[in-house]
Amino acid sequence: MTTPAVYARNLGKSLGSKTILRDICVEVTPGSVVGIIGKNGAGKTTLLDVLLGFSPPSTGGSQLFGADSFQLPANVKSRIGFVPQQDELVNSMTGRQHLALTAALSGRWNHALITRLRQAWEVPMDRIAQQLSGGERQKLSTLLALGHEPDLLVLDEPVAALDPVSRRQFLQQLLEIASDSRRTVLFSTHIVSDLERVADQIWIVRAGQLAWAGALDDLKESVVRLHISARQPLPLALPLAGVLSLRTADQRATAVVSHWDADVLPQLCKALNADIDVEPLGLEDLFVEFHA
Repeated sequence: MTTPAVYARNLGKSLGSKTILRDICVEVTPGSVVGIIGKNGAGKTTLLDVLLGFSPPSTGGSQLFGADSFQLPANVKSRIGFVPQQDELVNSMTGRQHLALTAALSGRWNHALITRLRQAWEVPMDRIAQQLSGGERQKLSTLLALGHEPDLLVLDEPVAALDPVSRRQFLQQLLEIASDSRRTVLFSTHIVSDLERVADQIWIVRAGQLAWAGALDDLKESVVRLHISARQPLPLALPLAGVLSLRTADQRATAVVSHWDADVLPQLCKALNADIDVEPLGLEDLFVEFHA
Protein backbone atom coordinates (compact mmCIF):
# COMPACT_ATOMS: atom_id res chain seq x y z
CA MET A 1 0.00 0.00 0.00
CA THR A 2 1.37 3.42 -0.99
CA THR A 3 2.12 5.75 1.91
CA PRO A 4 0.15 9.01 1.53
CA ALA A 5 2.24 12.08 0.81
CA VAL A 6 -0.06 14.07 3.11
CA TYR A 7 -2.41 12.68 5.74
CA ALA A 8 -4.50 14.40 8.42
CA ARG A 9 -7.26 13.26 10.76
CA ASN A 10 -9.41 15.52 12.94
CA LEU A 11 -6.78 18.23 12.62
CA GLY A 12 -7.61 21.40 14.52
CA LYS A 13 -5.89 24.63 15.49
CA SER A 14 -6.96 27.20 18.06
CA LEU A 15 -5.38 30.41 19.29
CA GLY A 16 -6.78 31.21 22.69
CA SER A 17 -10.54 31.07 22.40
CA LYS A 18 -10.47 31.44 18.60
CA THR A 19 -10.75 28.30 16.47
CA ILE A 20 -8.76 28.61 13.23
CA LEU A 21 -9.10 25.05 11.92
CA ARG A 22 -11.60 22.34 12.82
CA ASP A 23 -11.81 18.62 12.00
CA ILE A 24 -9.59 18.60 8.90
CA CYS A 25 -9.42 15.11 7.38
CA VAL A 26 -7.45 14.63 4.17
CA GLU A 27 -5.35 12.02 2.41
CA VAL A 28 -3.24 12.85 -0.64
CA THR A 29 -1.60 10.18 -2.77
CA PRO A 30 1.78 10.84 -4.41
CA GLY A 31 1.46 12.49 -7.81
CA SER A 32 -1.59 14.60 -6.97
CA VAL A 33 -1.86 18.35 -7.57
CA VAL A 34 -4.12 19.77 -4.87
CA GLY A 35 -5.61 23.23 -5.29
CA ILE A 36 -6.54 24.91 -2.00
CA ILE A 37 -9.05 27.76 -2.25
CA GLY A 38 -10.93 29.88 0.24
CA LYS A 39 -11.67 33.45 1.19
CA ASN A 40 -9.02 35.57 2.88
CA GLY A 41 -8.90 34.52 6.53
CA ALA A 42 -10.48 31.12 5.86
CA GLY A 43 -7.46 29.31 7.31
CA LYS A 44 -5.51 28.23 4.19
CA THR A 45 -2.10 29.45 5.36
CA THR A 46 -2.64 28.11 8.89
CA LEU A 47 -3.56 24.74 7.41
CA LEU A 48 -0.31 24.62 5.44
CA ASP A 49 1.69 25.73 8.48
CA VAL A 50 0.27 22.91 10.60
CA LEU A 51 0.62 20.27 7.86
CA LEU A 52 4.27 21.26 7.39
CA GLY A 53 4.99 21.19 11.12
CA PHE A 54 5.67 24.92 11.50
CA SER A 55 2.88 25.14 14.07
CA PRO A 56 1.59 22.38 16.39
CA PRO A 57 -2.02 21.22 16.08
CA SER A 58 -4.45 21.78 18.93
CA THR A 59 -6.35 18.59 18.11
CA GLY A 60 -5.76 15.59 15.87
CA GLY A 61 -2.59 15.24 13.85
CA SER A 62 -1.01 14.99 10.42
CA GLN A 63 1.75 13.14 8.63
CA LEU A 64 3.99 13.74 5.64
CA PHE A 65 5.23 10.54 3.98
CA GLY A 66 4.22 8.62 7.11
CA ALA A 67 6.12 10.84 9.58
CA ASP A 68 4.48 13.09 12.18
CA SER A 69 4.38 16.61 10.74
CA PHE A 70 5.57 18.24 13.96
CA GLN A 71 8.50 15.84 14.37
CA LEU A 72 9.75 15.42 10.83
CA PRO A 73 13.09 13.62 10.49
CA ALA A 74 15.77 15.17 8.29
CA ASN A 75 15.26 12.66 5.49
CA VAL A 76 11.60 13.70 5.15
CA LYS A 77 12.35 17.43 5.42
CA SER A 78 14.77 17.04 2.50
CA ARG A 79 11.87 15.81 0.35
CA ILE A 80 9.84 19.02 0.80
CA GLY A 81 9.97 22.31 -1.08
CA PHE A 82 8.02 25.28 0.27
CA VAL A 83 7.23 28.70 -1.20
CA PRO A 84 5.69 30.85 1.58
CA GLN A 85 3.24 33.67 1.00
CA GLN A 86 5.79 36.11 2.41
CA ASP A 87 9.21 35.22 1.03
CA GLU A 88 12.23 34.73 3.28
CA LEU A 89 14.85 36.14 0.92
CA VAL A 90 17.88 37.97 2.32
CA ASN A 91 17.56 41.52 1.00
CA SER A 92 21.33 42.07 0.74
CA MET A 93 21.94 38.93 -1.38
CA THR A 94 21.61 38.69 -5.17
CA GLY A 95 19.57 36.07 -6.94
CA ARG A 96 22.77 34.30 -7.96
CA GLN A 97 23.99 34.20 -4.35
CA HIS A 98 20.65 32.83 -3.14
CA LEU A 99 20.75 30.00 -5.67
CA ALA A 100 24.41 29.19 -5.03
CA LEU A 101 23.94 29.04 -1.25
CA THR A 102 20.78 26.93 -1.42
CA ALA A 103 22.37 24.55 -3.92
CA ALA A 104 25.42 24.12 -1.66
CA LEU A 105 23.24 23.35 1.37
CA SER A 106 20.87 20.99 -0.43
CA GLY A 107 23.26 18.18 -1.27
CA ARG A 108 21.58 17.64 -4.63
CA TRP A 109 20.59 20.30 -7.13
CA ASN A 110 19.21 20.19 -10.66
CA HIS A 111 21.28 22.98 -12.21
CA ALA A 112 19.86 22.37 -15.69
CA LEU A 113 16.25 22.71 -14.49
CA ILE A 114 16.92 25.88 -12.52
CA THR A 115 18.88 27.47 -15.37
CA ARG A 116 16.04 26.73 -17.78
CA LEU A 117 13.35 28.09 -15.44
CA ARG A 118 15.45 31.11 -14.47
CA GLN A 119 15.82 32.06 -18.11
CA ALA A 120 12.18 31.35 -18.97
CA TRP A 121 10.94 33.39 -16.00
CA GLU A 122 13.50 36.15 -16.58
CA VAL A 123 14.65 36.17 -12.95
CA PRO A 124 17.40 38.78 -12.40
CA MET A 125 20.56 37.18 -11.04
CA ASP A 126 22.79 40.17 -10.28
CA ARG A 127 20.37 42.44 -8.40
CA ILE A 128 19.98 42.15 -4.64
CA ALA A 129 16.62 40.92 -3.41
CA GLN A 130 15.72 44.32 -2.02
CA GLN A 131 15.72 45.67 -5.59
CA LEU A 132 13.45 42.96 -7.00
CA SER A 133 9.75 43.41 -7.69
CA GLY A 134 7.19 41.33 -5.82
CA GLY A 135 6.77 39.03 -8.82
CA GLU A 136 10.53 38.59 -9.25
CA ARG A 137 10.89 37.71 -5.57
CA GLN A 138 8.14 35.08 -5.90
CA LYS A 139 9.84 33.54 -8.91
CA LEU A 140 13.21 33.43 -7.14
CA SER A 141 11.60 31.84 -4.06
CA THR A 142 10.04 29.19 -6.29
CA LEU A 143 13.41 28.40 -7.88
CA LEU A 144 14.90 27.93 -4.41
CA ALA A 145 12.14 25.47 -3.55
CA LEU A 146 12.45 23.50 -6.80
CA GLY A 147 16.18 23.01 -7.22
CA HIS A 148 16.48 19.93 -5.04
CA GLU A 149 13.54 18.33 -6.90
CA PRO A 150 11.22 17.85 -3.91
CA ASP A 151 8.71 15.02 -3.71
CA LEU A 152 6.27 17.43 -2.04
CA LEU A 153 6.05 21.01 -3.33
CA VAL A 154 3.93 23.39 -1.24
CA LEU A 155 3.03 26.78 -2.73
CA ASP A 156 1.20 29.41 -0.68
CA GLU A 157 -0.16 32.10 -3.02
CA PRO A 158 2.85 31.83 -5.36
CA VAL A 159 1.34 33.86 -8.21
CA ALA A 160 -0.29 36.68 -6.25
CA ALA A 161 2.23 39.28 -7.46
CA LEU A 162 2.47 38.05 -11.06
CA ASP A 163 0.81 39.66 -14.06
CA PRO A 164 -1.55 37.47 -16.16
CA VAL A 165 1.11 36.60 -18.77
CA SER A 166 3.63 35.60 -16.08
CA ARG A 167 0.96 33.62 -14.22
CA ARG A 168 0.11 31.60 -17.31
CA GLN A 169 3.79 30.95 -18.00
CA PHE A 170 4.37 29.92 -14.40
CA LEU A 171 1.40 27.54 -14.43
CA GLN A 172 2.53 25.94 -17.69
CA GLN A 173 5.90 25.21 -16.11
CA LEU A 174 4.18 23.95 -12.97
CA LEU A 175 2.20 21.47 -15.04
CA GLU A 176 5.43 20.15 -16.49
CA ILE A 177 7.04 19.90 -13.06
CA ALA A 178 3.98 18.20 -11.57
CA SER A 179 3.80 15.64 -14.37
CA ASP A 180 6.30 13.51 -12.44
CA SER A 181 4.06 10.82 -10.88
CA ARG A 182 6.23 10.83 -7.74
CA ARG A 183 5.77 14.55 -7.04
CA THR A 184 2.87 15.94 -5.03
CA VAL A 185 1.89 19.62 -5.18
CA LEU A 186 -0.21 21.62 -2.70
CA PHE A 187 -1.14 24.94 -4.30
CA SER A 188 -2.99 27.57 -2.28
CA THR A 189 -4.35 30.57 -4.18
CA HIS A 190 -7.21 33.04 -4.26
CA ILE A 191 -7.09 33.16 -8.08
CA VAL A 192 -9.55 30.32 -8.59
CA SER A 193 -9.41 30.23 -12.39
CA ASP A 194 -5.72 29.28 -12.28
CA LEU A 195 -6.40 25.98 -10.54
CA GLU A 196 -8.53 24.52 -13.33
CA ARG A 197 -5.38 24.38 -15.46
CA VAL A 198 -3.24 22.49 -12.96
CA ALA A 199 -5.18 20.81 -10.14
CA ASP A 200 -6.75 17.35 -10.11
CA GLN A 201 -7.81 17.63 -6.45
CA ILE A 202 -9.54 20.57 -4.74
CA TRP A 203 -9.82 21.59 -1.10
CA ILE A 204 -12.37 24.33 -0.39
CA VAL A 205 -11.61 25.91 2.99
CA ARG A 206 -14.55 27.73 4.56
CA ALA A 207 -14.35 29.22 8.05
CA GLY A 208 -11.59 26.81 9.08
CA GLN A 209 -13.30 23.67 7.79
CA LEU A 210 -13.17 21.75 4.53
CA ALA A 211 -16.38 22.32 2.61
CA TRP A 212 -14.96 20.00 -0.08
CA ALA A 213 -11.91 17.76 -0.36
CA GLY A 214 -11.76 15.53 -3.39
CA ALA A 215 -11.27 15.22 -7.12
CA LEU A 216 -11.99 18.31 -9.23
CA ASP A 217 -13.96 16.19 -11.71
CA ASP A 218 -16.08 14.78 -8.86
CA LEU A 219 -16.74 18.30 -7.60
CA LYS A 220 -17.93 19.41 -11.03
CA GLU A 221 -20.21 16.38 -11.33
CA SER A 222 -21.50 16.74 -7.77
CA VAL A 223 -22.47 20.44 -7.83
CA VAL A 224 -24.68 21.64 -10.69
CA ARG A 225 -27.15 24.42 -11.48
CA LEU A 226 -30.71 23.33 -12.31
CA HIS A 227 -32.91 25.51 -14.52
CA ILE A 228 -36.52 24.48 -13.86
CA SER A 229 -39.42 25.46 -16.14
CA ALA A 230 -42.72 24.05 -14.87
CA ARG A 231 -46.15 23.91 -16.51
CA GLN A 232 -47.84 25.27 -13.39
CA PRO A 233 -46.75 27.38 -10.39
CA LEU A 234 -44.03 25.61 -8.43
CA PRO A 235 -44.59 24.58 -4.80
CA LEU A 236 -42.93 26.64 -2.07
CA ALA A 237 -40.84 23.64 -0.98
CA LEU A 238 -39.09 21.94 -3.89
CA PRO A 239 -38.08 18.26 -3.52
CA LEU A 240 -34.38 19.01 -3.87
CA ALA A 241 -31.55 17.71 -1.71
CA GLY A 242 -28.29 19.53 -0.97
CA VAL A 243 -29.53 22.98 -2.00
CA LEU A 244 -26.77 25.62 -1.91
CA SER A 245 -28.86 28.40 -3.44
CA LEU A 246 -32.40 28.72 -4.78
CA ARG A 247 -34.35 31.39 -6.67
CA THR A 248 -38.01 30.86 -7.60
CA ALA A 249 -40.50 32.91 -9.58
CA ASP A 250 -43.92 31.35 -10.19
CA GLN A 251 -43.27 28.59 -12.77
CA ARG A 252 -39.51 28.99 -12.94
CA ALA A 253 -36.69 28.27 -10.54
CA THR A 254 -32.93 28.17 -10.54
CA ALA A 255 -31.20 26.00 -7.95
CA VAL A 256 -27.61 25.03 -7.25
CA VAL A 257 -27.42 21.63 -5.56
CA SER A 258 -24.61 19.51 -4.21
CA HIS A 259 -24.33 15.70 -4.31
CA TRP A 260 -26.28 15.73 -7.57
CA ASP A 261 -27.35 12.34 -8.92
CA ALA A 262 -28.24 12.45 -12.62
CA ASP A 263 -30.38 9.32 -12.20
CA VAL A 264 -33.02 11.29 -10.28
CA LEU A 265 -33.61 13.76 -13.13
CA PRO A 266 -36.54 11.87 -14.79
CA GLN A 267 -38.39 11.47 -11.47
CA LEU A 268 -37.77 15.13 -10.59
CA CYS A 269 -39.12 16.30 -13.95
CA LYS A 270 -42.22 14.16 -13.42
CA ALA A 271 -42.75 15.26 -9.81
CA LEU A 272 -42.60 18.95 -10.76
CA ASN A 273 -44.21 18.54 -14.20
CA ALA A 274 -41.31 20.54 -15.53
CA ASP A 275 -38.47 20.65 -17.98
CA ILE A 276 -35.11 20.78 -16.19
CA ASP A 277 -31.80 21.76 -17.76
CA VAL A 278 -28.66 20.74 -15.89
CA GLU A 279 -25.79 23.23 -16.14
CA PRO A 280 -22.25 22.21 -15.14
CA LEU A 281 -20.32 24.90 -13.29
CA GLY A 282 -16.77 26.18 -13.57
CA LEU A 283 -14.56 26.21 -10.50
CA GLU A 284 -15.04 29.95 -9.94
CA ASP A 285 -18.84 29.56 -9.88
CA LEU A 286 -18.49 26.55 -7.59
CA PHE A 287 -16.34 28.57 -5.21
CA VAL A 288 -18.92 31.37 -5.10
CA GLU A 289 -21.76 28.93 -4.43
CA PHE A 290 -19.94 27.27 -1.55
CA HIS A 291 -19.46 30.70 0.02
CA ALA A 292 -22.90 32.13 -0.75
